[in-house]
This record gives sequence, C-alpha cells and structure tokens, in this order.
Amino acid sequence: MSEVSVPASGAIAASSRLDRGGLIRRTEGLLVPAALVIAWEAVVRGGWVSSHLLPPPSELVTTLADLAGNGTLLEHIGISSLRVLIGFLIGAGLAVVVGAAVGLSRRTEALLDPTFQALRAIPSLAWVPLLLLWLGIDEAPKITLITIGAFFPVYLNFVAGIQKVDRKLVEVGGIYGLTGYRLIARIFLPAALPNLFTGLRTGLSLSWMFLVAAELIAASRGLGYLLTDGRETGRADLVLVAIVVLALLGKISDSLLRWLEDRLLGWRDAFDSRPS
Repeated sequence: MSEVSVPASGAIAASSRLDRGGLIRRTEGLLVPAALVIAWEAVVRGGWVSSHLLPPPSELVTTLADLAGNGTLLEHIGISSLRVLIGFLIGAGLAVVVGAAVGLSRRTEALLDPTFQALRAIPSLAWVPLLLLWLGIDEAPKITLITIGAFFPVYLNFVAGIQKVDRKLVEVGGIYGLTGYRLIARIFLPAALPNLFTGLRTGLSLSWMFLVAAELIAASRGLGYLLTDGRETGRADLVLVAIVVLALLGKISDSLLRWLEDRLLGWRDAFDSRPS
C-alpha cells in the first residue's frame, strides 16, 4: 500500500509545483505595466510633466469611472467591438477561401497573388477617402476597412502553411486512398492550422488598428470617435482612456484566440527551448 501512495503523493506535489509555476509566470507579465503606472504617477505628481498634457493614472481611473457610470464607455466599446467582430469574420473567412485556392493551385497563385501582394502594401488611411466616396459614411466603409485589414495576414499565413505541408504527409494520404477534398480535409488543413492561427491573431490585431483608422475619420460612436472627441476638446484624459481600453480589448481578444488555438492544436508536439 505504501509503495502506491508515495508515487501518488509525488505526482500531486509535482502538479502543485507546476500550477504555482504557471501562476507565477502569468503574474510576472503584470510587473512591467505596474512599474510603468507607478513611474508615470510619480513623474506627473512630481511636476516633471504637465498633468494637462499627461494626466496621471489616478485621474484616468476617475475619467474611466465617469464614462462607465453614465453608460458612454459601454456604448463605445460595444459598437467598436461589433465592428471589429464583423469585419474580422468577413476578412478571415474570405482569406481562408482565397488562401486555400491559391495555396493548392499554382495557376491560381500566378493569377491572384501578385495583385494581393500589391494591394496589401496600401496604407490603411489611403483606403478611407475611396471607401467614403463609394460607400458613404455609415457602417459599410468602416467594416470594409476592417475586413481589408484582417484579410491579408490570414491570407498570407494560410497560403504559406498549405505550401509548406510535408510532402511525406501527402504521400501517406495517397497511400491510404485520400484524394481531392478528403486529402485537403485530412492532410492539408490540419497541417496548415498552426500557420492559420498565426495569421488569425495577426489579422485580429490589425482589425483593431484599422478600426481606429475608420472611426477617426467618420464616426459618431466608438473608441476612435472618443479619441477624436478628446483631441478636439483638449482632454488628454479621454484620449489616454480610449488608448488604454483599446489595448485591453486587443489583449483580451488575442488571449481568447490563443486559448482556442491551444484547445484545437493540443496535438502538436512542439519543443520549447526557453528556460523557465
């Protein structure tokens, strides 16, 4: 009986140490932001920087509480998040379809890829005047701009993932009689998923950036509009609150996507050479 209990207790202790180690690593990520906030507060309170130009974090908390209390902040967050969600889903969906066609066909790649490579070099703000002329000032140009931002990272990474599939995997699939769509679903898609998620995470971050570009130009609601409102009224606290909220939303959405990636790609046998 004692021979069984010793390994069991050892396994529990090891699991506990792993849990504590993971908690410590997650907590370590808060050290730099906390240090920056403390230094920021000290610099402003010490009079080295004007509080009008750079309000201290304590003042930002007050502004944030006021916006949250009257419902303004939630309204801006809601409309911006909805725009990002719709634009990202459309852009990523189109990128997967087009990326699969380009990655699996050299003729399609020769036909489409040069055009996409040229279009992706166009800055986000360069699209805004054209989209306003074509689509007006409602939601369509904003969502279209976000769609453009999400499309190219997903497209490029998915194409690269498909084209880098190990030839031996394709040959094994052929041995087992996999052809056409079955070969794509069983071999190409799983092998390209890591690249796809890299593109999705990059595309999601660019969606938030393109959102700000869209809302800075033509919007009456949203976090980009809050940035513009703060600039026009000379309120640096509003500008900084909008920036902080955008950073938090970007981090939260990326963490959700990373969590999904870990769940779907748990089969990967990757080696992490970084020291703990």
